[in-house]
Amino acid sequence: MASTQARIGQQALAVLDVALRVPCIFIIDAIFNSYYDPGSGWAGAMAKVLVRVMGVLISSVVLLLSQKALFKFYTLFFAVLLGMAAVLINYYATSHIDFYSAYYKAALGFRLLPRNGPTLWLGMAAVQLVFGIGYVFLLNLQSVFAALVVLDIMIPLWGLMIELPADVRQLVAVFSGLALALNTAVCLAMRLKWFYYSCRYVYLLVRHMYRIYGLQLLLEDTWKRIRFPDVLRVFWLTRVTAQALILVYVVRAVRRESGDATGGATDGSSDAQGYLLSWDVFWDLTSNLIISGCDSTLTVLGMSAVISSVAHHLGLSILAFIGSTEEEDKRLGFVAPVLFFILALQTGLSSLNPEERLVRLSRNMCLLLTAILHFIHGMTDPVLMSLSASHVSSFRRHFPVLLVSLALFVLPVALSYALWHHYALNTWLFAVTAFCVELCLKVVVSLTVYGLFMADGFSNVLWEKLDDYVYYVRSTGNIIEFLFGVIMFGNGAYTMMFESGSKIRACMMCLHAYFNIYLQAKNGWKTFINRRTAVKKINSLPEMRGDQLSDIEDVCAICYQEFATSARITPCHHYFHALCLRKWLYIQDTCPMCHQRVYVEEESRDRAAFSNNNGGYAAPQDAAAAGPPAPGENQDGQPAAELPVDGAAAGAQAAGGVAELDNDLLEDNDSIEYDEDEWGTQNGNTPIEEDYINDDTDSTED
Repeated sequence: MASTQARIGQQALAVLDVALRVPCIFIIDAIFNSYYDPGSGWAGAMAKVLVRVMGVLISSVVLLLSQKALFKFYTLFFAVLLGMAAVLINYYATSHIDFYSAYYKAALGFRLLPRNGPTLWLGMAAVQLVFGIGYVFLLNLQSVFAALVVLDIMIPLWGLMIELPADVRQLVAVFSGLALALNTAVCLAMRLKWFYYSCRYVYLLVRHMYRIYGLQLLLEDTWKRIRFPDVLRVFWLTRVTAQALILVYVVRAVRRESGDATGGATDGSSDAQGYLLSWDVFWDLTSNLIISGCDSTLTVLGMSAVISSVAHHLGLSILAFIGSTEEEDKRLGFVAPVLFFILALQTGLSSLNPEERLVRLSRNMCLLLTAILHFIHGMTDPVLMSLSASHVSSFRRHFPVLLVSLALFVLPVALSYALWHHYALNTWLFAVTAFCVELCLKVVVSLTVYGLFMADGFSNVLWEKLDDYVYYVRSTGNIIEFLFGVIMFGNGAYTMMFESGSKIRACMMCLHAYFNIYLQAKNGWKTFINRRTAVKKINSLPEMRGDQLSDIEDVCAICYQEFATSARITPCHHYFHALCLRKWLYIQDTCPMCHQRVYVEEESRDRAAFSNNNGGYAAPQDAAAAGPPAPGENQDGQPAAELPVDGAAAGAQAAGGVAELDNDLLEDNDSIEYDEDEWGTQNGNTPIEEDYINDDTDSTED
């Protein structure tokens, strides 16, 4: 229960933090979108520029404040607002209200105050009392000063009660306002120390983070700390909602005026119809909202934040539907807004005319939709391959992924058909169509590979050509995608030279040429070379077939299946399926069992003895049947040479030196046979007396 309450409290603080930062974005957006009149003289122009710069600077500082400092700033701000409201009410009451006759002049055309005198006075006194108490509470004033401030706010109303002359009442209201303003200035001046230390702390913190972590982590930390995406999202939705309410109110007012001018009925049915909008009016309102929703850089950022939220939840829904748990696939909420913002900057969306802006936004949305579909295919393809390669037989696991793949094929076809049916061929339509065709090709390649793996799963025999077929299918798809990348580069170059060239478009073309053309060609060529090298290595290894496989009482150490048709022998005498070993050699050039190099020269592979997967050599059958050598004979059956005294001593010294080796350096076998050419003679080509060194006894045998 306590944890739930704490979580609710944290969420409430987060919502309040975002709500308090949104007005800063509104102020900055209003300053950037305000009309600038250059014909007011240089003094007026400098004053306007100074006001704009100060407004943007103060709003930016408030936007970047910490949560505690932000709450304190708004506490002082609301206290100042309450003081200003109290002063304005006193001035309005003394200048426009006659208490005894209850006569007043309506302000701004609204008649909000009651007409009778006592009710009017009591209402204003209650409002001023609430404002005074709120002002005192927010500024945290002491008891004596608090009473004086409330008394100062109430004095002009008392002047109305005792019927002071109008000039005296206005003078009292002016002095009351000056006293309240002086008190506010003193309170704010006393908090300048807090403001100085807060700014100094922020500066030191930023400098420390910049020196330790760098600019990138500093920006990321600030981005998360102020919840900038949420601030932009709330800003855009609030702005669009307010504009929608204003437009609906204007439409209803125009309808009412047109009905009054034509003498229309004013019954309840006509009022009910006034709340309903026709399709044409609704479309016009929606178009105006969309146009005004991207008329500046901040509104484009806000729309990007909204797109980020929609794409994020869409990606999570698709991941849950197909049963994927990959963290990398949750980046759709980041990729979609970045791409939308880049397209907006590339096409100059916010600087276009309203009609052109709507058309350009629609085209950008089509490009964004195709990019999102490509990303969704990247999410579903690993799941599809995993299900097919693991031979999962549950239809419930395959159906969601296949359904999404089918949708990824149908949606681009439907989009291309609709666009070609309504628009003529141009560079934009060509780009969208190319992306749609490329997506359909990717889906076909994925489904083809999926079908190959599923066919291999239902087969009882190892399909050694499966890897080749998968490689051919994917290579064909990659080559076609590479050609599409080259074509799109040409389309972008044509657009930049003859339609709308910009620096951002040039940068995007360079990035496209690097990532989608150069790197793709480089990776494809690297894959081809690795595959050709792996095939060369596999073909250089000896192969066992037929009756020879019966002597291998083991399975492939990679797939744990028996050798049905053939097996490849590595130089370290381990057996594997050719297909399994080739997949391994794509990754590294060592044996999966002992990590020795697999591809060696032909002359170094001079032993063809059989071995098990432990690497031990099996003795030939005739040698095994011959039995141990007779006394006085060596391993070849020849008479053993007699050792002279000095030769025996040298052999004993050599054996003793070998026996003193650390046991950790010896291999973990029952015995180690040393090569006769290397160890057979020492000290004048005298053969040593010992042939074997036993690890267990660490002694020599005669």
